[in-house]
Amino acid sequence: MPDTRPDGPGAPERPGRTVLVTGATGGMGREIVAALAGGWHVVALGRREDVLADLARLPGVETWRADLTDLDALAGRVAGLERLDALVHSAAVVTELRVDEADRAAWEHHLLVDVVAPAELTRFCLPALRRASGTVVFVGSGAGTRPVPGSAVYTAAKHALRGLADVLRIDEAPHGVRVSTVAPGPTDTAMLVATTQAAGRPYEPERLIRPSSVAAAVRLVLEASPDVQLTDVAVRPRRELTA
Repeated sequence: MPDTRPDGPGAPERPGRTVLVTGATGGMGREIVAALAGGWHVVALGRREDVLADLARLPGVETWRADLTDLDALAGRVAGLERLDALVHSAAVVTELRVDEADRAAWEHHLLVDVVAPAELTRFCLPALRRASGTVVFVGSGAGTRPVPGSAVYTAAKHALRGLADVLRIDEAPHGVRVSTVAPGPTDTAMLVATTQAAGRPYEPERLIRPSSVAAAVRLVLEASPDVQLTDVAVRPRRELTA
């Protein structure tokens, strides 16, 4: 898997703090990387080579082209990190499926990407995060706290991710690791465009959250003063879509 690293003669010195961001080539992930670039050494993990090439031009950004579900490969990559101060789980998959529409493959794929892979990657990163008294951020969803009609698989996965974060926070408190869930509501991303069109609903971007606003919330959590942790941050549209 090729890397694009901002190293070499004349390259600027890396910032002292390192953050690993998954889903970096998605709508929210790209904005999170951009929001942290310059102030952090950002390791941006994603699959799209064109987006990774663009991100690599930002100050302090190193890119990893990788599949989040290739857990054995990720374990080796993470082991090579010199330090890690934060981990942001932005990668996700969403397909609106009712129970009567979802087969076993759909359940397994969603749970693997949205729950198992974040849990495993966190496990790989915990030794470094403990040394740094670092922070783990799970980008959740409003679906992690409320039912979403017609979307049983995604809702179940996001509820599970929320539970994972809450237990991890308790278990890692003695090690000084902070854990937060940043839960955005409907956000203007290509993923939401696809699911909205598939459901035959009108797309109203003017009523949606901007991905950069979610990124600002993630940065706020990561850069909170060391005496606190912002455990649950709900990012909602100014006017709810049901209003």
